[in-house]
Amino acid sequence: MRRPLLALLPVLLVALVLPACSTEPATDRTPAATAPSAASSPASPTAEPEPDPAPAPDPGAVPPSWLGSRALPLTEDGYGEVRRTPRALRDRRFTLADRLPPLPGRGFASRVRDPAPAGVLARSTWQPGCPVGRDELAWVRVAFHGFDGARHTGELLVASAVADDLVSVFRDLWRARFPLEELRITTAAELDLAPTGDGNNSGAFVCRPVTSGTSYSEHALGLAVDLNPFHNPYRRGDVVLPELASAYLDRADVRPGMVVAGGPVVRAFERIGWGWGGAWTSLTDPQHFSLSGG
Repeated sequence: MRRPLLALLPVLLVALVLPACSTEPATDRTPAATAPSAASSPASPTAEPEPDPAPAPDPGAVPPSWLGSRALPLTEDGYGEVRRTPRALRDRRFTLADRLPPLPGRGFASRVRDPAPAGVLARSTWQPGCPVGRDELAWVRVAFHGFDGARHTGELLVASAVADDLVSVFRDLWRARFPLEELRITTAAELDLAPTGDGNNSGAFVCRPVTSGTSYSEHALGLAVDLNPFHNPYRRGDVVLPELASAYLDRADVRPGMVVAGGPVVRAFERIGWGWGGAWTSLTDPQHFSLSGG
């Protein structure tokens, strides 16, 4: 006999409620965040090894910070006191920065302006009363090798009559790779500076008397050239110029930048008929070359 539908109703309600009360956890479609394992963790930062300090440059390879700034006491003859060569200058082989734009090309090059421009004369020692007229000086620019092995550009004021000859000399020096520290025109202000004894500028025209004299030198005529004065110091008795260059008085200890008898520099000037001060007997001036040889 069939049960009445109302009698079955409690059984149906229990069947519907039981699934909802199940203790089975619901499924989460979002993956749970997990702590990274030691294997997947990024490595802890490791300190970079400190680079080795740059080696200090050899003495003589770079200009000392005091170059040209330490005035010397004056002696009775008006020069600076001769002192021992500082360690930084005993093997001097640096080149100072150029003051002119480089000449074009990669090899030897030159430019001659004759007469010299007014602006060039204005920054030189020329003035009315000098023994050469302003229209008798030529502005010569040449390429030269520095002690750093690089190509540099320098300048000279010279007598117009010898400009081409001197260009040929500097071409020879280029081919011989003879190094210069700097090559520029001496300024009027430099004539009044206290001596520091460490200058090394190569140049030509300077409107001044001869050393230890009152008459004008051939430099005042644009007919003389000095090369690397510190490497090739003037000496007369106890006078040494530059005053700190005594380390270069031993001419048998030949180092780059020194002018030596029979060498390429002397031969280059001999070719154009100029004499060398290193051959003098009453004094020696191996930096000096001049048209007269005196």
